[in-house]
Amino acid sequence: MRNYWVVGAMWYGQDDQSEKFIRRGYWYLGYSEDEQPAQTKLRDQMRPGDRIAIKRMLGQGSPNIAIRALGVIMEIDEEDKRVYVDWFVKGLEREVPSKGAYKSIHGPYTDDDPWVKEVFHI
Repeated sequence: MRNYWVVGAMWYGQDDQSEKFIRRGYWYLGYSEDEQPAQTKLRDQMRPGDRIAIKRMLGQGSPNIAIRALGVIMEIDEEDKRVYVDWFVKGLEREVPSKGAYKSIHGPYTDDDPWVKEVFHI
């Protein structure tokens, strides 16, 4: 059973990595295990075949986020923990309710979640 992940690409709240991630075909958590142990634990649950979406915050106080890209996880580098992705939908600015997705990684979700269908529909 594949899982769904919603991830951020803004490092330390100001350094947007999304274009580089999409262009180079990967996603990478910008925190070490010491900095964010709960987030690295989630990252380590990602598997090839899972779906992944890059999200962007829409400003303080906004109840929504923007979905910027959709992809499928192809491989995970066990050494540097880079998540290689086939970003099959790029250039999105799909606004969806945030559902509390303000950290770097959210999931795993399943495909029977109505919010997942809103985020991941093509």
